[in-house]
Amino acid sequence: MRQKQTIEFKRDLRAAQADRESLAAKKAALQMRARMLASIRAWFAAQGFLAVETPVRLPAPALEDYIEATAAEGQYLRTSPELHMKRLLAAGYERIYQIGPCFRKDEKGARHLPEFSMLEWYRAKSDWRQIQRDTVSLLRTVLQDCRQELCCRFKGQTLDFAADWDEISVSQAFRKYAARELQQCLQEGCFEEVLVSKVEPNLGLERPCFLSEYPLECSGLSAPVAGKPGFVERWELYVCGLELGNACSELLDPAEQERRFQACARLRQSQGRPVYDMDQDFMNALWLGMPKCAGIAIGLDRLAMLLCDAQNIDQVVAFPS
Repeated sequence: MRQKQTIEFKRDLRAAQADRESLAAKKAALQMRARMLASIRAWFAAQGFLAVETPVRLPAPALEDYIEATAAEGQYLRTSPELHMKRLLAAGYERIYQIGPCFRKDEKGARHLPEFSMLEWYRAKSDWRQIQRDTVSLLRTVLQDCRQELCCRFKGQTLDFAADWDEISVSQAFRKYAARELQQCLQEGCFEEVLVSKVEPNLGLERPCFLSEYPLECSGLSAPVAGKPGFVERWELYVCGLELGNACSELLDPAEQERRFQACARLRQSQGRPVYDMDQDFMNALWLGMPKCAGIAIGLDRLAMLLCDAQNIDQVVAFPS
């Protein structure tokens, strides 16, 4: 018994030593991450935003087609702070931001963690174009503060953040990079597959790229594009094929929002996946009225990957889950 305990103790010590060496190797990345967070907070303070905190454990997460929530003692860990932050907007808070942990079940890989850090901000009396301008200003500031230049190397490419950023619509991108019509892909149920395999690898190879005007079917919380039925005011930001952020003008029509949530619930049920309750507090806030507004979520671990030219998200997180 004593010999067995000794062997196990030595094994534990070897594991502890390997863990210590792994943490020591991340020191430069974690220092860069700290500078990134300081720069972000300073930018928001200068722009007059209020830092807010919202619950991490919720009775139900937002209903989204392909995002799974992690159960936590009869409730769920948030996949995003979005719905609570919109309730703050409805209550009269005009500029708000939040940095904090979010959780998504079964997401693990070189670019994904089941627990990750999210930056999310919203502006009242605003739209997706204003959030676009915010994003350009913020990321240029972060790059200048952290790297003292507006160019950086990532995945073997040199990215120029000083030049005008690119933009292409989802429809145009499907034609250009996949030789497919968007509507055909939606009808065949292969939108996500084509996006990931054919479109995303071609986005943001020389400078950041906004992929804009998503189909309504893929955007349950976004406002429609005026004069373009079936499309919404939503864009995602890419660098070297890596999605950094997801922004939109927010849907304000409570009846339409309820219809979209119900459609999402039916889809999830048909696929045998969990169906979460509708967040009635959020819906009540919509029925009482919410100002025109827009917001964005940015994955901070991925932004740290960019700043550090890291190939794996584990390299920029002290204790990846």
